[in-house]
Amino acid sequence: MSITEDTATQHANELVTGAVAPEGLAAEMTVGQSLSMPLPQTFDSVEEERAHRKAKLAAAFRMFSKAGLDEGVAGHITVRDPEFPDSYWVNPFGMHFSMIKSSDLVRVSHEGEVVEGTRAVNGAAVAIHCAVHAARPDVLAAAHAHGPYGKTFSSLDMTVEPLTQDACAFYEDIGTYADYRGVVLDKEEGERIGRALGPHKAVILRNHGMLTVGETVDSAAWWFLTLERTAQAQLMAYSAAAGLGKAPIQIDPVEAKGTYGQVGFEFAGWFQFQPIWERISRDNPDIFD
Repeated sequence: MSITEDTATQHANELVTGAVAPEGLAAEMTVGQSLSMPLPQTFDSVEEERAHRKAKLAAAFRMFSKAGLDEGVAGHITVRDPEFPDSYWVNPFGMHFSMIKSSDLVRVSHEGEVVEGTRAVNGAAVAIHCAVHAARPDVLAAAHAHGPYGKTFSSLDMTVEPLTQDACAFYEDIGTYADYRGVVLDKEEGERIGRALGPHKAVILRNHGMLTVGETVDSAAWWFLTLERTAQAQLMAYSAAAGLGKAPIQIDPVEAKGTYGQVGFEFAGWFQFQPIWERISRDNPDIFD
């Protein structure tokens, strides 16, 4: 679901319903007070929106670095340009995630040509992200990295199972590309990945890793982080269960679907990233440079 102002407000109200329920002290503390929480920003100009998207993209790379999701020159996150939506901003090839600033980002057309910036771009980023953005006009951002648990998970014949509340964010909302053909460097391979993603927020790239998408940098980055941790939790659960001679306990399908409706929608992904954004933008003001 798109993050329009109306849907964002509706979902924000749903998220805080329990926190401000009129019971005991909570009621006394909230009576007569105006409560607030973050909501997606609006912009007065395309230049302002572009600067915001680029700063969020730089912050997402800093988050990936802090989370151990950087592996040499592998990995890329992209976001569409607000003025030229048939192009996207991406990290320069060979630059460490922890150092990326807004001014370092490179703009690439959907044809794979660098149209703004002077740094080279990862060929795999071009092949994958051009195809994903072309296949999904609803998607503004896409994230891919070679996280340790995502890589391990991708080598096994399994998908994300509803073993935890957080895993339910991907319930019936993750695809699989099961045909590994080496490093993704050609257009046709990128298009196959785009088809495997389908309408979902994530796709498992067999023997490779994971990819997530969102209608904001915030949601795409958060879905990737929580998918990496979900893969870790599932691997640990199966390892522990094997030692006990049992299988992990899955959440009932009806409950898993209901939980997906609470934690798997677009605004939830955007909102989960906001504490991370606050910390990174405070501690790393150079992302705006």
